Amino acid sequence: MVTVLLFIIYIAFIGLGIPDSLFGTAWPAIYAEFGLPISYASFVTVIISCGTVASSMASARVIRHFGTGKISFLSTAMTAAALWGFSCSQNLFWMCLFAVPLGLGAGAIDTALNNYVAIHYSAAHMSFLHCFYGIGVSVSPYILSLVISGRHGWQDGYRIACLFQLCIALLLLFTLPLWKLAHAGPTKKDAPISHPLTFKQIAKLPGIRLMWCLFLTSCAIEYTCGGWGATFLVESRQMPPQHAARMVMYYYAGMALGRFLSGLLATRMDSFRIIQIAQSVLGIAILFLLLPLPAVFAAIALFLTGLGNGPLFPNFNYLTPHNFGKEASPAVMGTQMAASYIGIMLAPAACGILGQRCGMGVFPFYVLAYYAVMILTSHKAKKLFSRH
Repeated sequence: MVTVLLFIIYIAFIGLGIPDSLFGTAWPAIYAEFGLPISYASFVTVIISCGTVASSMASARVIRHFGTGKISFLSTAMTAAALWGFSCSQNLFWMCLFAVPLGLGAGAIDTALNNYVAIHYSAAHMSFLHCFYGIGVSVSPYILSLVISGRHGWQDGYRIACLFQLCIALLLLFTLPLWKLAHAGPTKKDAPISHPLTFKQIAKLPGIRLMWCLFLTSCAIEYTCGGWGATFLVESRQMPPQHAARMVMYYYAGMALGRFLSGLLATRMDSFRIIQIAQSVLGIAILFLLLPLPAVFAAIALFLTGLGNGPLFPNFNYLTPHNFGKEASPAVMGTQMAASYIGIMLAPAACGILGQRCGMGVFPFYVLAYYAVMILTSHKAKKLFSRH
């Protein structure tokens, strides 16, 4: 029963990934159709991220009240409705409006499922979980690349993504009893503590600020590349929008592959070692982005960026109960997700502003800055938590 539930969680994480890559890939077509500046994408992404930060910070209490299964279903249904709203939007105002439920839904399910898997399953399962997220974010650009040149263009991409989400939501609804069966037993180690830690208490935990920084920088790189990778290829490497959408699909495929390989390696080495290997690959990828090579090499560099950065987030998550204890894990996980979404909110927005003013050639240098901060923070975190 526990294995069946894990499979359902994997499918739910596909649903979590589907909306995340869609907007950035569609944006070159959207801003051209609406007659908007490039940087206006930040209005939508910031609203989405504000919603995810809010729901992540409240997640410990919400999970305790409703349970992980119900939260997963409700969140997926909410994002399906938001995607349909995006497909019907005729201007930026409506996109900003539907960004609110999209963000609230994403933050709740992300925290709930990450905490559940970190407590109940192995590091390999955590990496495989995020590999399925990689499948979700890979599907959207591929779908969009097929329909963006059609009659309804990017709107059809959103409608198809909505149908995927709706199917996953129905699956979660019909399998809600599995969560109670999986929890059956003399002990309920997944049960949240009756009095979750306050933010002030969490902020005093040794090493928590280092982990916040790692989550922020990893997600800043991930979403800057996912959100602006297509625009970078179109504006700086003169690639057609439909080809750029296909190249971003390869970026997310690299992310999924990186997480799959991380799951295999987790049976042989600890999370910190996997993190070091992944960061080395990421460094090579960023170096490739910096070089003035033809567009195809920039696309390969994006694939390697996904391959290297992909394993970081699941391994950071898996370390949470080990670094801070299982009882504190739900509350700590919520703040880590909030830190992630602050990076998701601010980093792509700042990149858009810089790209508007300086040109999208600034994109590789911007990613490099976050990578440098990540490497320094990882070194400090490894030294601290290795003593535990």
